[in-house]
Amino acid sequence: MFITFEGLDGSGKSTQTELLAEAIRGTGRDVVTTREPGGTPLGEHVRELLLNGDGISAWAEAALFAAARAELVDQVIAPALENEAVVICDRYLDSSLAYQGVARGLGVERVLQLNLPAIGDRLPDRTFLLEIDPVEAAQRVGGNRDRIEQEDEGFRREVAVAYRQLAETFPQRIEAVDGSRPPAEIAKEIFGRVRESL
Repeated sequence: MFITFEGLDGSGKSTQTELLAEAIRGTGRDVVTTREPGGTPLGEHVRELLLNGDGISAWAEAALFAAARAELVDQVIAPALENEAVVICDRYLDSSLAYQGVARGLGVERVLQLNLPAIGDRLPDRTFLLEIDPVEAAQRVGGNRDRIEQEDEGFRREVAVAYRQLAETFPQRIEAVDGSRPPAEIAKEIFGRVRESL
């Protein structure tokens, strides 16, 4: 099973990735966790460029995310799934659709077409979208922000709306979760939704 977490920076994706991995490991299943961008040596270099670089154009940004994603699928996600592990990824394709496709104005379909060959059409089985107010999300991130986290509230609101539209477009895969609640409560709900499919 391939599970991804999506949402604004500060929505709790990393926390929920770890909590779900711990819960699934408790059932005896092998679990591999990873993140985007990153998860491979190349991906970590790209992450540094994307989060701390200057003056990156929208299409260059989208292409760098796709390159890191291609490497992650090839080196980590596909091999783990072939070994029957559960893979949980903090961000994946939907981040590019929301951030670059909508908020950067490149177009969801065009960003999707850039990414599908890169990932070998490998889509998640389940995606949990942690919904949270953009102002609260920004407060959670705090003052030490990377290049994308430094975008203004209008940008964050566009991303939040884009995620909601993606959830409506792909309801069989993307499940919205109220991310404003205590992490343990959210984790219990998500594990409850996943458990019957393990």
